[in-house]
Amino acid sequence: MTAQLDPFHAITISAIAQRLMAEGRSVIRMEYGQPSTGAPAAALARARAVLDEEDKGYWESTELLARLARHVEETTGVAVSPQQIVLTCGASPALVIALSLRFAPGARVAIARPGYVAYRNTLRALAIEPVELPCGPEVGYQITAAALAALDPAPDGVIIASPANPTGTVISPGEMAAIAEVCRARGIRVVSDEIYQGITYGAPAGSMLPFDREAIVVNSFSKYFSMPGWRLGWLVVPEDLVDQARARMGNLFLTPPSLSQHAGLAALDCGEELDGHVRTYARNRDLLLAALPAMGLARIAPPDGAFYVYADVGHLTQDSMAFCIRLLEETGVATAPGIDFDPVDGHRFVRFSFAVSTPLVEEAIARMVPWFQAQSALAEV
Repeated sequence: MTAQLDPFHAITISAIAQRLMAEGRSVIRMEYGQPSTGAPAAALARARAVLDEEDKGYWESTELLARLARHVEETTGVAVSPQQIVLTCGASPALVIALSLRFAPGARVAIARPGYVAYRNTLRALAIEPVELPCGPEVGYQITAAALAALDPAPDGVIIASPANPTGTVISPGEMAAIAEVCRARGIRVVSDEIYQGITYGAPAGSMLPFDREAIVVNSFSKYFSMPGWRLGWLVVPEDLVDQARARMGNLFLTPPSLSQHAGLAALDCGEELDGHVRTYARNRDLLLAALPAMGLARIAPPDGAFYVYADVGHLTQDSMAFCIRLLEETGVATAPGIDFDPVDGHRFVRFSFAVSTPLVEEAIARMVPWFQAQSALAEV
C-alpha cells in the first residue's frame, strides 16, 4: 500500500483567497511563507541579460558551486569544497535527497511538533517513520538534546530547523552543540534545515555544521534571497555522500533551471538589499506583536527569526481550519491553520506570515483587530 499523506491545508486557504480576489475582493496574503519582495535587482538584471544571450538547457554552474562554498564558509565558519554543494530545484527536492541519502525505508526520524508539514509527509512518502516530539513553550518550541537523549530506542535521525517554521524560534549555540553531542553518542544522523538563515531579529541563528561536520544541510534561495518562484536550493553534504547525492539529483530532478542559477549567483552579492528586506520584516514583526494584545492573542511562540507568528487561538476555536476560512471570508486576511504543522494540537493555532509589505501588515491589523475582538465577545457570551 502506498503512503497516505495529509494535505497541505494552506494551499486550500490560498485557493479560497484566489477565488475571492477573482471576485474583486481585497485579500491580504499572509498564509504562505514567501517574501512579497522580488528577486534582488542585480539578479533580475542578470536574468534578463541571459535571456538575450543564451539558453544552456540542462546545466550546472561551477561558478555558483564555488560561490556557494564561499558563502557557507562566510556564514558558518566551516570550509567546504564546491564538490560538497549540490544544486537542487528548491529546498523541497533537497529534503527528499537528504532523507533518501541517510535513511532506508523503515528508519525512524525525529521531528519537532509543531513543525513544517512537509517533514512529516516527505518522511512518510519515503516509507520513513516520523517520530514527532511535542515541543511547547517550555523548550522554545524546539527539539532539545534532552528530548533526543530520552528517546528509547534512539531514532535513526533527526530533522532540526533554526529558525523554524511555523514558530520562528531559534536554537541557541549551546543547545545546538548539545544536540550534536547526543546525536554523536547515540548514532543519530542530523538533517539541518537552514532555509531561514539570515532572517533573525537578535543574535544570528547558527548552523549545525560547526558542531557536526557529518550533518546534511538544506538551504534555499527562497527566503532570505527573496526568490521562491525561481526554485533554486542547495545541499551541503559530507564528502563520502557527494556521489550518491549527485546521482539522486540527476536521476530524480536533472538540474535546477539554468536561468535561476545565473540569477542566484548574482543574488549572493546583494547582501545590502536583502538585509533591507530583513529590516522590513523586523518592522512588520514589531507591528504585529504590538497588535496582538488588542486581538486577545497572548500565547505565541517567540518569533526570533523567519517571518511568522504562531498564535494560540484555543479560546476562540477548536477548529483552526474553519477559523482561518472564516477569517479570510469575513476580513480578507489569509492565514495558515495550525493543523498543517501539528496534527495533535494544531486545531487551536494559527500562523501569520509577516513577509508582506509593511502597508499590508498595517491594513491586515486594521481588519483583524475588530474581528478578533468580536470573536472574543461572542466566546464570552
